[in-house]
Amino acid sequence: MEEAVLYSVENGIATITMNRPKAMNSMNDGLIDGLHAALDKVEADASVKAVVLTGSGKAFCAGGDLNYLNGLEGVGEKKAFIAKVGDVAKRITVIEKPFIALVNAVAAGAGVNLMLACDFIYASDKARFMEAFAKVGLIPDCGGLFFLPKAVGLLKAKELMMTADLIDAAEAERIGLVSYVYPDAEVAEKAYAMAARMAKSAPIAIGLMKKYLNNTALTLDEVLAIEETTQSLLMGSADCKEGIAAFLEKRAPEFTGK
Repeated sequence: MEEAVLYSVENGIATITMNRPKAMNSMNDGLIDGLHAALDKVEADASVKAVVLTGSGKAFCAGGDLNYLNGLEGVGEKKAFIAKVGDVAKRITVIEKPFIALVNAVAAGAGVNLMLACDFIYASDKARFMEAFAKVGLIPDCGGLFFLPKAVGLLKAKELMMTADLIDAAEAERIGLVSYVYPDAEVAEKAYAMAARMAKSAPIAIGLMKKYLNNTALTLDEVLAIEETTQSLLMGSADCKEGIAAFLEKRAPEFTGK
C-alpha cells in the first residue's frame, strides 16, 4: 500500500508530501497520522532547518475526505478526528522552523487552512482555492476561523467562507491569501529557493520570530518585555557574533544555531 505521506530530507530541507493523489490528497485517518509522523521527524532532526509541505498529483489538498467523514460514527469519533486535524495545523505554527507551502494545484476546505498554517505560501498559477465548507453544511476547521481573517481581513474571510466561491491564483495573491504566484513550471524551484535561504538563516532567531509573530494575543508591553530579554541573550550567541563579523567582512554568514 502506498504511503499517505512521503518524507525526505536534503540539504537541511525536509519535504512533506501528501500522497493520496487519487483522492486529491483529501484528509482521512491515514493522511493525518502520516502528517503527525512527519512533523515528529521534523521536530526530532536538528539538521532540518526548513520544511516544504506539498501534495502529489493534481491537488495540494482537497480538505476532508467526505467518504471517510461520512463513515465516522458518533460525536466522539468525529470530534477526535477533527481535533487531530487541528493539531496538525497547530504544530506547524509552533514548531520553530519555517514551513513553506508549495501549492501545486487545488487547495480546498481544510487544505486551504492547512496551507495558511505555514509561514510562506508559493502557489502555481494553475492553483485554485475554495473554503468549501458551506457547500456541505459545515464550518471551517483546521484553524480556518483563526487563520483566514488574519490573512485576508474579516470581511473578505466572511465572503470566502459564506459563499464557498472558487478563486484563482491571481485573485489569491491579490487579496493576500498566498505569498507568491509563479508559472507552474517554476513554482517548485522558487519555493525551494526560499527554503534553502531559510535553511541558511540564523535558526534560533528565525524560530523565535515565528514563535512570537504567531502569538497574536501579545500586548505591546509583553512584546517589549520579550524583546528586552530575548534580544540581550541573542546578542551573546555565536550566530549573532558570526552575523556581525560576516557583515563587517562583507561575506555570507555561516550560522550554526548556537
